[in-house]
Amino acid sequence: MPKVVITGGSGMLGKWVVKHFAEQGYEVVNADVKHPAEALCRTVIVDLTNLGEVYGVLAGADAVVHLAAIPVAYSHPNEVTFNNNVMSTYNVLEAAAGLGIRKAVIASSESSYGIVFAGERFGPAYVPMDEAHPQLPQDSYGLSKIVNEQTADMFHRRTGMQVVSFRLGNVITPEAYERFPSFIHDPEQRDRILWSYIDTRDAAEAIQLAIEAEGLGSVALNLAADDTSMAVPSRTLMAARFPEVDDFRKPLEGYEALLCSEKAKKLLKWQPKHAWRDYVESL
Repeated sequence: MPKVVITGGSGMLGKWVVKHFAEQGYEVVNADVKHPAEALCRTVIVDLTNLGEVYGVLAGADAVVHLAAIPVAYSHPNEVTFNNNVMSTYNVLEAAAGLGIRKAVIASSESSYGIVFAGERFGPAYVPMDEAHPQLPQDSYGLSKIVNEQTADMFHRRTGMQVVSFRLGNVITPEAYERFPSFIHDPEQRDRILWSYIDTRDAAEAIQLAIEAEGLGSVALNLAADDTSMAVPSRTLMAARFPEVDDFRKPLEGYEALLCSEKAKKLLKWQPKHAWRDYVESL
């Protein structure tokens, strides 16, 4: 069985990724600072900012999925967030390279585009927002994700390691759908994430496909559901919250996602399967 180490496997997304890989027959090791609520595989308590510890936990692995991070801006002092997220990612890729691991996935974020945590509200340059959109963060969290993507590029240039950086939309667990009726009619809610979402199960499948793919080099890919998280048409959402945006790269005739995942679909042959409308009966 191929062995994959998943960092942050005790976290909200991580536990679903651990579950998915285990179900697919992988030998899975969870590397985290805490044990999960439910033990689905062996967990190793590790400080990812310590390179020696990272070498130890990755030894013998065929691939690594790096999800561990401070997951949001301003929950910690800026320098703490930046140092933790950048150094842990560097160490994971450095150890992987030193151990001859050829496949890695890291968690980037839609926050790298800068809209989510901007001090002064501003909108996208165009929609749907693809990977070519400018990345203009004003916070250390978004900046750390850009640095991590550049770190991935460097390791690919140096070693040939394949690294896929997923710019994740708002990650949603299956239990979270019960909260959707509280905001789906209000464009003001969730506008800073362009009303995006991605089901943990769809994200887990994309991560598996990225690990199993060949020849991707180092690539950043958006990952979002095909629709917005709202019961309001996408053009109406944009008119209500970002009326200054007039560059529409697609017709947007319904509830289409404004964070574009077409590149991930093409490269990985991936298709999101879980849409909130399938779980919320009343709109």
